[in-house]
Amino acid sequence: MKDEKIIELFFARDEEALRQVEEKYGALCNYVASNFLCMKEDREECVNDTLLSLWNSIPPAKPDNLSAYVSATARNEAIDKARSNNAWKRGGSVQTVNDEILSLIPDDKSLAEYYEARMAGKVINDFLGTLTGGERKVFILRYFFDADDRSISEQTGFSHTKIRSMLLRLRKRLAEKLGKEGIIV
Repeated sequence: MKDEKIIELFFARDEEALRQVEEKYGALCNYVASNFLCMKEDREECVNDTLLSLWNSIPPAKPDNLSAYVSATARNEAIDKARSNNAWKRGGSVQTVNDEILSLIPDDKSLAEYYEARMAGKVINDFLGTLTGGERKVFILRYFFDADDRSISEQTGFSHTKIRSMLLRLRKRLAEKLGKEGIIV
């Protein structure tokens, strides 16, 4: 079923939308969750939480790209679940690889900071447009899908050392770009 039809089902509040999303994007959700969650049960719960979150957010949201919207929602749900699993009271610590990149983006606690965070998002999107295909793939695999060096190496063919140095250079370039745009890092 086409994405436009699935979105129409969401707007009609037809539960068939959830079945269609699970059929079409369930594997994508599971893949995204597997980069953050080790246990199969946690991944399944994340997929279910993603479906619930989609049901609650569409409408009013009307995504232009349902695949991207679903994967971003799954990613957020997986991060929330990983943080919950690793909470201090459960004997863990909350530290993800995304803390490397999130340290470059201000929190959105006030209206001014919210605006700055939105601008940072725009600058990051523009930055991604300037990268070569390999750089963009490594950046997105690491900071969107939270993939580790081994997984990135398998998908790109780059060595672990090259990936680490590439990510270091990309973070420095991004920090410079954010600074030039007046976004405090």
